[in-house]
This record gives sequence, C-alpha cells and structure tokens, in this order.
Amino acid sequence: MSNSVFKKNLGLIATSTRVALAPFVLLGVFIPQQDSLKYVCAILFIIGSVTDFLDGYWARKYNGVTDFGKFYDPAADKVIVLAAFITLLVLERVSPVLVFLLLSRDFVIGAVRSAAASKNIVIDAKPLGKWKTAIQMVCIPILFININFFDLPLVHIASIGLWVSLVLSLVSASEYIALFRKGKVS
Repeated sequence: MSNSVFKKNLGLIATSTRVALAPFVLLGVFIPQQDSLKYVCAILFIIGSVTDFLDGYWARKYNGVTDFGKFYDPAADKVIVLAAFITLLVLERVSPVLVFLLLSRDFVIGAVRSAAASKNIVIDAKPLGKWKTAIQMVCIPILFININFFDLPLVHIASIGLWVSLVLSLVSASEYIALFRKGKVS
C-alpha cells in the first residue's frame, strides 16, 4: 500500500479500531466484581474515543472523506457506546430508561439515514449529534471507574452528563427528521 493510499485510509483504520475494541469493553460484564477490569474497560473506551477524533481529522487532512465513512463512523461510535452501556447496565451505573431512549433514537436516525440513502442523499453527522457523542465519550469512562476526584462528585456529574446527551440526541433527531422531510439534508 502506497503512503498516500495509507494516509487516505487512516480514518477507516481508526473507525475500525473502535469496532474492534467494543467487545473488549464488554469485559466488565463478565467479571463485575473485579475493579481493575473497570479501569481496563475505561482505558479501552478512551482509546476508542480518541480514534473517533482521529478518524475525522485524518479523513479531512488526507482527503479521505467518503460516503461510506459518513455511515461507518457513526455506526462505529454506536457499537462501542452500546458495549459500554451494556456493561454499565450490568454494573447498575446507568438507567435502563436512559439507555433505551438513546438506543431508540439511534435506531430512528438509522432508519432516516436509510431512507435518505434510498434517495441518494447522504446524511452526515450534525453538530448536536457530535456534541452528544463527545459528552458520552467523556462521561462513560468516569462511570466505569466509579470514583470521585478530590471532592468533585464526578460520578454524579457524569450521570447528569449522560442525561444531557439524551436531550441533545433527541433534539438532533428531530432536526434530522425535519430536514429529511423537507428534502434539505446534505
């Protein structure tokens, strides 16, 4: 593979890394009493989160933005976040209602994207959706580790952060749907 082809595919490699890390984030489900494993899950999730930033950066820098990447990147985010939420549900650190609503929103957006694709329209991530993902990627590792730092109630703040991400995700979903219905999605 030539250097320029490799550079164009760095984003794809970073996105694929998130998908590959997701099953390992589930490790906390299998040994819920093992505190050190929660740190491993948090570190793996953080690595996956960093690849989310890197894939977009590399794709833009090396002209590797593709329609496939516009679908694959958010799907990879959802795969690793789903793995984290399953683990956090088993550990009883997130609300099942929160997880249900976030996943339901993602299924609806997936349906909207599929409908748009059938009309040769590619829906890329919008700012509110990116903020939602960023908030989740900060809050989830805190909930894995389940500690407060100095006297800051980080676990409580992270829990609130996930509810904020839910609000952002619902607002962004309504934006996607409204734009799609008007035929103005790019």
